[in-house]
Amino acid sequence: MKTIILLISFLYVTFATSQSISELYEEANASVVLIKTWQPEIYGQGKMKTLVTLEGLGSGFVISNDGDIMTAAHIVQNATMIQVVFSDGEEVPAQVLYSYPTADVALIRLTESKSTPLAVVTLADSDKVKIGDQVFVIGSPFGLGHSLSVGYISGKYSRKQVSSGFIKTEFIQTDAAVNEGSSGGPLFNMKGEVIGIASFILSHSEGFQGISFAATSNIAKELLCDERPLWTGIEAYFITGPLAEILNLPQSAGVMVQKVAPKSLGDNLGLRGSFYQLNIEGGQLDVGGDILLTFNDIPLTNEKNLTMAWSIIHNLQFGDTLKTTILRKGKIMNLSLKIPKTEKFSSN
Repeated sequence: MKTIILLISFLYVTFATSQSISELYEEANASVVLIKTWQPEIYGQGKMKTLVTLEGLGSGFVISNDGDIMTAAHIVQNATMIQVVFSDGEEVPAQVLYSYPTADVALIRLTESKSTPLAVVTLADSDKVKIGDQVFVIGSPFGLGHSLSVGYISGKYSRKQVSSGFIKTEFIQTDAAVNEGSSGGPLFNMKGEVIGIASFILSHSEGFQGISFAATSNIAKELLCDERPLWTGIEAYFITGPLAEILNLPQSAGVMVQKVAPKSLGDNLGLRGSFYQLNIEGGQLDVGGDILLTFNDIPLTNEKNLTMAWSIIHNLQFGDTLKTTILRKGKIMNLSLKIPKTEKFSSN
């Protein structure tokens, strides 16, 4: 008799839980979006090189009635165009407001109004998350919009102490499935509140193997809503040693600019991206772009100085001046930019 009662209880709990997840999905789904991006990519070398535009896919979620959407930084960091697709099929263009690539969090904003009211998520306190808590992710794996995956919290990791405290990262580990296209999507608790932003996986096969990570909602709020780091829009590569010598750097190392997104800080500063591919030890590196030598008189020659320079960029305020020395086509040049005022984040 006890066995029968336990079995009935187990079946009831299982049914109630699945019913609850189904209801939570229905409530949360309208706030989740598919993010389509476009960015240029160089293929080939010399006269055979071509510039093509690649389309990327990711996910995100609406956090305010102003059209502010949180997503993963790697989805939008170098995008030349962003299109947001809602659950009802409506598409609206967007632009990047703030981005923090090391924590993989970004805030974008719709540049046109949606024809119907926006559904907005609630951001929860991720510090209250416990290992073993059940969670679910809504995203667009491989472009399959608004797919649901369920799992449990497996671990929590904080790296706020890395590099003298300048670089902040904080992730939740879960076994909820995250695949290409799911990045940037919300990780929900069982109250339907967002506790994280799907970021990356650990895998030996390039596919999901039960280990995924989400940037915490608290680090996203701290960086994007409070600190609001400027969107650099730059993809760059640290060069040193023989490669620095081949490229005739006037110092031991520098930062090669590979891509610069339009309307970003890097674009406003006047930086130029690479336009040529170089084969190096079986890999390919985009070269020909500006090589950053200093930022605000800090030589970009080692990890410590790079971290200091990043801290300066991260803490720039309206009216501050950013200066950089670059190597462009063999000539040393100085660039500067007085930081323009950006739209302030507003939450409803």
